[in-house]
Amino acid sequence: MSVTLLDGRALSREINQAVKRQVATLSRPPGLGVILVGEDPASQVYVGRKQRVAEALGLLHVQRTLPADITQEALLAELDALQGRDDIDGVLVQLPLPDHLDADAVALRLDPAKDVDGLSPVNAGLLALGRPAMVPCTPAGVMRMLERGGVPLSGKRAVVVGRSNIVGRPIAHLLEQANATVTVCHSRTADLAEEVGRADVIIAAVGSPELVRGAWIRPGAAVIDVGVNRLEDGSLVGDVEFAAAAERAAVLTPVPGGVGPMTIALLMENTLRCALARGAAEGR
Repeated sequence: MSVTLLDGRALSREINQAVKRQVATLSRPPGLGVILVGEDPASQVYVGRKQRVAEALGLLHVQRTLPADITQEALLAELDALQGRDDIDGVLVQLPLPDHLDADAVALRLDPAKDVDGLSPVNAGLLALGRPAMVPCTPAGVMRMLERGGVPLSGKRAVVVGRSNIVGRPIAHLLEQANATVTVCHSRTADLAEEVGRADVIIAAVGSPELVRGAWIRPGAAVIDVGVNRLEDGSLVGDVEFAAAAERAAVLTPVPGGVGPMTIALLMENTLRCALARGAAEGR
């Protein structure tokens, strides 16, 4: 079977160019505020990429880098100050946070109107109810890739491997709203191979290197690999056994070059959406 690889880099460039064109028509640039706590290397690299893309598209990018030992109260105060600025339309707190900090308390403090990654309970609840909401960037990117790949969802069986609040659960809601029949798998799933093998669409988002074996995949299935895992030799692999999956899947995303670039592109698009919704950046 010939597999179609979905190029996240190419699609993200299209989204970024559309954002850049619209930003150029506004009276002021949409503002993205990012909070980074500590010195996690992966988070530093990711936040650096966000900054480069934001500046290339003409967005205002404001970053607050905070010490790893910051208190919960001080972190919330920094968040309040950043999202209280009139020139900041979207706010993102980079996860994961150090263990002593409560990410749920941060999500509760987010202003839903500036919550560009859909983490606040308000946005998460609206998404679960199928009402308009700010959709988390990675799930939104996954859905755009499925659309680009021409993958039918209505009436299809979809399996989401992983149930995190930022990826797995939102993707499940979006697939259900697209009229797929959705199963969410996790560490207590009795027979993961059997569940995966029944699926027309597989979303792997658990953060475990090559957990989903190629032999499990139903021939002709669409496979979206959200995972990015660095091995001891420095190489990056996804949550799906890529080479074996490519022998059976009809549509497949590579790692790297698949979902990752889409996450950043949708962050830029969400920031623009927040600015327009707030009426903070009217057309020239």
